[in-house]
This record gives sequence, C-alpha cells and structure tokens, in this order.
Amino acid sequence: MVIEQYTITTTSKYNFPQNPIDTALPQRFIELSLHSLKQVQNQTIQLNQQTIQQPLNSQETLIAQQSNPPTLPIPLIPKPEPPTTIAAVDTSSIKLGETSKGIIVAVRGTTVWKRAKNYAYLRVGPFIFHITEDNIQEVYNALLKAYFPEQNPQASPGFLQIPVRMANLLERWLQFSLAKTMSNSLILFDGSLTAGTPDTPAHQLREILATARSMGNTVLAFTKVTTLRFNGCLLTEAFPAYRPPCLIAVANIKPKPPLTLLGEVHVAKLARGNYAFRLDIDREVPAPKRVEAVERLLGNDLITQGYPETLRLAHILCTFTANEVIAMQHFIQHRYRLKIIDRPDMHRLLFGPFGKGEIHHEIV
Repeated sequence: MVIEQYTITTTSKYNFPQNPIDTALPQRFIELSLHSLKQVQNQTIQLNQQTIQQPLNSQETLIAQQSNPPTLPIPLIPKPEPPTTIAAVDTSSIKLGETSKGIIVAVRGTTVWKRAKNYAYLRVGPFIFHITEDNIQEVYNALLKAYFPEQNPQASPGFLQIPVRMANLLERWLQFSLAKTMSNSLILFDGSLTAGTPDTPAHQLREILATARSMGNTVLAFTKVTTLRFNGCLLTEAFPAYRPPCLIAVANIKPKPPLTLLGEVHVAKLARGNYAFRLDIDREVPAPKRVEAVERLLGNDLITQGYPETLRLAHILCTFTANEVIAMQHFIQHRYRLKIIDRPDMHRLLFGPFGKGEIHHEIV
C-alpha cells in the first residue's frame, strides 16, 4: 500500500496534485488567519492544556419506528469492477489558548482518495485564528462569503461554537471541491446527511449532493456514534442477528423541523464482529444504485472493523497530535511575542483531586 502526501499550509509555496481536487483554496482563509494573529502581538496567553479535538457533529433527536413487515437485511456482494476511486473528507479544530481579549484556535482539513492500491492525501492547514468579540462576526461571515457567496450573512456563533463552525465551513468547501472535480466515484463524508442545523444549512448540503450527482458520484455518509433509535434501541445495536456484509434500510424516520433528511438512512454491517454504523446515502440516487455503491465500496477499499480505510485515514490525518499542538503554541508565542501566563485552576485549587477543572467533550 502506498500513501502519497500533499500539503497546503499558510506558506507561499504549495505542493499539491492537479487532480482529483480543486485546490483553489480561498485566500480569505489565509488572509483572515494572518490578520487575526497580528492583533494578538505582545499580549499574554493562557495555553490550553486540553489536546482533545472539538466535535464536528451536532446531536440529532431522531426516532425510527418498526415498519410492517419487519425490516429485512440487504445482502452485499463486493464489486471490484469497475475500478472505482474512493475519496473522503474530514476536518478538525482545537483551542490552543486564551488571551485577554479572546481565544486562539487552529483548524485543519484533509482529503484522502484511493485509486487502485494507492492512497493519496491533501492536508489543508493548520490555519490559526485569534478570535475576539470585536472580530468574531467579521471572520465568520467573511469565511462564509468566501465559501458560499450566495448565502446571506449569519449571526456569528459564540466562542464555544466558533472552532467547530469554522472547521465545518472548511469541511463543506472540501466536500464541494471533491463533488465538482471527481467523476464516477464514491465520496465519503464523516457524519450524517441530516441538514437544517446551524452547522449544516440545508441549501449548502443540497448543493453539494446535486453537484456530486451531476458528475456521476455517489455520497456515502458514515456516522461513528449516533443517537438515532429504532424501536427504543440504538440504531447500530438494533439488528444483532443480521450477518454481514449487509445493509438494513431504516424507514419511518420523522425529524423535527427545521431538521431534514437528505439521505436514506441505513445500518451498515460491512465486516464480521460487532461493528455497525449509521450510513446515509444520497436519497436522490435510485435505490439499486445506492446498494451498488456500497458493494463498489466493499470491492475497492479496505474495510476494517466495518469502517472504510479511506475515511479512517482522513480522520487520522486531520487530527492534531500533542506534538503539533505544542509546536503551534510555540510558534504563536515567538512569532507574536506572547507572554505565557498560568492562571490557577480554581476547581483544583478549591477541591483538590476532586476538582475536574475545565471539561471539554471533544471526542471526534
């Protein structure tokens, strides 16, 4: 197995492939990153000690009811022919520290694609931003306009949500780039095809899916952890007797407005063992083509623990390691002459070993 690397950073020299992704990354992302960091020079910074990444998926409140007759599994037969390119996208964000005026966050995205036996990837970022009360609206809407110029300006999210929302904008752009540059391929998303949330406006996702279909692509969205329940059970645990590889179509899902489902929801059991995932497939693709798409995935990608290797690599390559976090903190400290301070952890100070301190639910 061969993995090729391409990286886009904030430097002026780029090294990237001509295919299969449009690499015209909007300059606004880089410009806003550099501009926001210039405003933080000579300030103090409290480094963030939490190195776990921010989550990108919103919680969904969806319930599915048993259909009549009972749902039956759809057996899958791997189809290595015709050879099919598999591509995947994932992004990650993390808070690096706090200043007297705001927070410093980093955002990065990765696209991975597999052709024949070779994997290649394009890593975009990291982009480092200093977000304050004064610039949060400007930064968010400037990025929104650069990625989706037809969308109206939105109220900016708060400090807790801004890292996730910025990473989500980058993710949507990477997804759209794949959708319009790949052809007759399978594009894998991390998360569901549920739209209507602040993270995933419906018109954005509809545009991405329509563009993918026009190029002959099929979008498959894998959810690692779902809150969707089927007859009172977690969706991924509701069909223990069905033998893999198989799909189980889940009907009668009624999302609460403004949520809308742009994909047909399935349980995907693609490998032996107790591994099942929620799988959303673009609902505008005919049902036989949806099943065929999963069979082509089985025949053209490695499936370990029921999860596609292409999507696994996208997640691994976009996630920040502890060494990378330290390096970014060191860079901004020296480049912008920041003075590191160590504020006391009041929870630890008051409660000793029983004080949990700042808690981040940041597992991606």
